[in-house]
Amino acid sequence: MGLSRKYGTAITEGPTPADAAGQGALPCPDGWAAVAFSEELTRGKVLTRPLAGEDVVLYRLGTGALRAVKPYCPHLGAHLGLGKVDGEDLVCPFHLFAFGPDGACVRTGYETAPPRSPLGQHPVCEVNGAVFVWRHHDGRAPDWTVPEWHVVGHRPARSGVWEMAGHAQEVIENSVDLGHFATLHGWRRAEIGGPVRYDGAEFRLSMRAHESAPLLGEFTVDVHVEGYGLAALHVDVHTPRIGLRMCTTVLPTVIGPNRMQLRQLNRLTFDEPARLPAPLARAVSRTATRVLDRAVFKASCAFTAADFPVWHHKQYVQPPRLAHGDGPIGPFRRWARRFYPPQPVTAPASVGRTGTHPGPGPGSGSGAEVTPGADGIPGPAPGGSSRRDGTPGRVGAPEPGLPERPSPH
Repeated sequence: MGLSRKYGTAITEGPTPADAAGQGALPCPDGWAAVAFSEELTRGKVLTRPLAGEDVVLYRLGTGALRAVKPYCPHLGAHLGLGKVDGEDLVCPFHLFAFGPDGACVRTGYETAPPRSPLGQHPVCEVNGAVFVWRHHDGRAPDWTVPEWHVVGHRPARSGVWEMAGHAQEVIENSVDLGHFATLHGWRRAEIGGPVRYDGAEFRLSMRAHESAPLLGEFTVDVHVEGYGLAALHVDVHTPRIGLRMCTTVLPTVIGPNRMQLRQLNRLTFDEPARLPAPLARAVSRTATRVLDRAVFKASCAFTAADFPVWHHKQYVQPPRLAHGDGPIGPFRRWARRFYPPQPVTAPASVGRTGTHPGPGPGSGSGAEVTPGADGIPGPAPGGSSRRDGTPGRVGAPEPGLPERPSPH
């Protein structure tokens, strides 16, 4: 009974996470990717974060400037994430070679002439409370930016970070997946305010949600979304019934094949009641913000987290079999092509279920990349959108002139 008991105590069951299912992975998208919150990198701090299957070492100089470098010392390969900042220099933990702000070696640990062996540096920027690192498959310099967004309220932002199986494109694509807001998030009805506007590496859309709640009855929520690459969403939410205004920043980052980290920042405020004198109205707004800040942030995180099990286990399907009410997923995927390198289709490795779910890194899950379009990059969905003219309708609404229930594809 000993062996039978040993091998029978735990069995593998349930949905397999995306990074362990043996499916091919979308490549890491080119562009900016958030790897930290600004508050994590105090002066002199050194952090190591994963990005696209490799480590990136981040540190803040004494002047407050940020640097992002490749992880291994060019001298003998020690990991610089174990190093320290000395003024404006990053010092290797092994032989104390020091590297200046430009990456050049400025001294050794034994007072000899420093070799000409600079650090490999990544472009880095700090905006909207987050630290972004630029990565491009062919080494191209940054050709678009994440702009500085407006700030609401007077209180510091609240933040959260999670790690799971999945891909950044799935997170960004969610913003145009109109149907799931009703089926997964419970909106009674959702409407999109015209075609999604694409401009280079950016896109914008507006939505209106119809909801109901005890004591409030039926009310609307106006949502305005700005997307930048496959790296960042800035979401403005306004609930006129209670005067709530919230800015949410959603930052997905690919850290390995079918593996991602997700960061979220929230700021909120309440409108000043127009019927009250200005000083009292300001006090009411600030008090409501202070009292409800934590609860609203938790509710926002819960809204985001409803997607976690789906992202953690889903497979990227191309072409998708779209139906009425899905939203403009096809045009989004055509726009997303620009962030991937063209390459031939690679068949996914055949990986069986082993009972263990590997963690992030170059060897985790399937190392095969999928390039679903015929041209080697994610291709357009059939039909392009939930309407023939490329503009979506509201959730569940049939396209004019078509049957209520479209036939299966």
